[in-house]
Parts: sequence; C-alpha cells; structure tokens
Amino acid sequence: MDKRVIPIFDETPGKPSGAPTLGQGLSSLPPLALYIHVPWCVRKCPYCDFNSHQAPESLPESDYLSSLTADLEQALPLIWGRQIHSVFIGGGTPSLLCEATIDQMLGMIRARLSLWPDAEITLEANPGTVEANRFKSYAASGVNRISLGIQSFDDEHLARLGRIHDSQQAMFAIDLAQNAVARVNLDLMYGLVEQTLTQCKRDLELAVSFQTEHLSLYQLTLEPQTVFAKYPPTLPDEQTIEQMEGLIEELVESAGWQRYEVSAYARHNARCRHNMNYWTFGDYLGIGPGAHSKISFPDRIVRQARTRNPIQWMQSTLAFTGEHIAQNRELTEDDLPFEFFLNALRLRDGINLDLFTEHTGLSSSVITPLLQKAKQKKLLTVSNRIVRPTDLGWRHLNELQSIFLR
Repeated sequence: MDKRVIPIFDETPGKPSGAPTLGQGLSSLPPLALYIHVPWCVRKCPYCDFNSHQAPESLPESDYLSSLTADLEQALPLIWGRQIHSVFIGGGTPSLLCEATIDQMLGMIRARLSLWPDAEITLEANPGTVEANRFKSYAASGVNRISLGIQSFDDEHLARLGRIHDSQQAMFAIDLAQNAVARVNLDLMYGLVEQTLTQCKRDLELAVSFQTEHLSLYQLTLEPQTVFAKYPPTLPDEQTIEQMEGLIEELVESAGWQRYEVSAYARHNARCRHNMNYWTFGDYLGIGPGAHSKISFPDRIVRQARTRNPIQWMQSTLAFTGEHIAQNRELTEDDLPFEFFLNALRLRDGINLDLFTEHTGLSSSVITPLLQKAKQKKLLTVSNRIVRPTDLGWRHLNELQSIFLR
C-alpha cells in the first residue's frame, strides 16, 4: 500500500497533486459525515481496544473544546462547500461531558459547517454516567439519537466486563433516553465470559422488550492489546456461539427488527445513517484524538488519522502546524477494491456495482475476476449488478473480504 505523506494543508481541495489515482476520477463526491471522538471513560474495560483513556479527576472540557475547534478549522479547506449528513459523537464516553460542553460543541459545529436540516446527530452514552436530566439537555442542544452501551442486563456479566453500571441503571437509562429522543440504539454483547444460551436469551428478551428503533449485537472477542487478551477468560465454545447467533436472529427479527448488517438490526426506516455511510464507502471527517477520516476529491481519496494521545492531540492542534495528523496517505487503485468491499460486504442487501464506480472512480470491470473467484467459492452472488454475500459468505466474512485485497 502507498504510505506516502501527502501535503494537503496548503492545497486547494480537488486540485491535482500529481498523477490521478482514481482512473477517470470521481464525477461527484459521496455523502460526508462528521465523527467527533471523546477519549475519556470512567475506567478502561478489559475487552476494549478503542482509543479510550481513564478520565482524570477533573475533565479538561474547556481545553478539549478549544482543541476540537482548532482541529476542525484546520480541516475545513478539505471539505469546503460540502454538507454534513450525519454527526456521531463517540468514544470513550461522550456522556461524561457536561450538558454545556455538548451544547457548545454542537454550536461550534453549526457555525463552521453546513448541516442537513434533518441531519442525524448521535451521542454515545453509558448508563453508569447518566444523570436524570442530562439526556433531555443533550436533546435540547440538537442530539436526536442516543446509542446506549448496555452490553448485558446480567449483573455478574457486567462486572466481568468491567462495566460501571448494573442492570437497574441500564433499564433506567433506556427509559431516560426514550423520553429524551425518538431514536435510541442499544449495544448488546453475546458470547460473554461463561455465558449460557439461557442467559443470552434473557438478555435478548429484555433488550427487545424496550422496543427501541435499533439494536447492535456484537460477539465478545479477545482483541490484541487488551486485558482480556493478556489474561484470557473462558468464553463459550464455537457450537454455543453458533446457537446464540441463531437465537439472536430468530428472536430479534420475529420481534420486528430487520437485520440489515452483520451486527445491526433496525425497525422500518431506522437504519443508522452514519454507519450506512461508512458501509457504502461514503466520506467522513474525524476530529478528536485518534479519529480517522476518509475524504474524496475529484482526482484522489485521502485517509487520515489523528494522533491518539489526548494531551499530545490537544497541544498539537493548538499549534496549527498540522502535527496532530499522525497518518496521511492517498489511496491507490490497488487499495480501492478492498477498501470499498471491506464494509460493503457487511450489508445483507448487498451493494450495487454502480456505487463502486461512483465512489472509487474505477470501472467495475477491474473487480470482475475477484467477483468470479468469490462466486466460485459460493461466498457471494451477483444479480442485476447487485453484489450480495451468501449465508456462507457472511459466516466466512474475513475470507470473502480478503479476496479483494490486492
């Protein structure tokens, strides 16, 4: 892969910077989303590999907001004139920030960017950080979707996961969120430490009983550089995991949700717009420590990553030297098939090959041999230009995605 550092801070967006990397180039730019990273948690969970850090006794909210503003202002030349379709405030635990900080953050965003009138604005929250009036205050500031990190309704499993809330706090938080905004997602995990099929079913039944518009269901995995990776707990065997997955799909879909992505279930017209933009190779600007961006221009696509350490990020953004950008590279034609299908293949409805051309600038003919190889392995189907993973392809998604790695 091309890992050249591309100088972009003194360029006009879209201005050629050498030979084009996108075939004939992009005739139009994809939708653009904004991601804002809040790096602090009350404490680090043993399974978490996100860029999160234990919060100091007093959060530097004012300094963080000043740095966030500086980060955005330095990125503005990359996205002049483009509208923001969705905003996602993630972490970490954004609900650690006080109501005034979230209000000022969204005000700062509106002053510098053009948001769609009905832009989806999501804030991640954990039940252990909830105060009685906080969600309504967030909603008054413009948050219209809350994603709650429930993970389980079993107190023993929550303790093993290192969560700071219990089941009663989880249910209370769901009630508060539903009273504050119309759009609520619950994050739930399965395959937990020594979890039984009965316990998994109990978690699911409680989750669906709240009738939220969206559910995200993730299998607990042992990620590198985590406490669980260093001290592996006892997880359910492969057969039990398969039974859990079958139970999840049957129970959740029979209760009125549609599985539209590997880990996501939604009611009618309630798919997460922000994540759909990721999965369809849309653009996104990520600001905050460790945030990633993918920005398209007529002649190229650039990926960026901010420096991960919160203190270093705050200091470097305020210097206005560009040193807060830790990685900055231009995608090549060889990168693009894998980059596009890495997430697109997660969608149950599949993806139209016309979108591949629109969002990469490449003819679909360049991936014809790769599609044929995947079809021969019975991992996907192609019909009326719709590429769709088979059930086998979904079960072996890593193998399917790797076919597009050139």
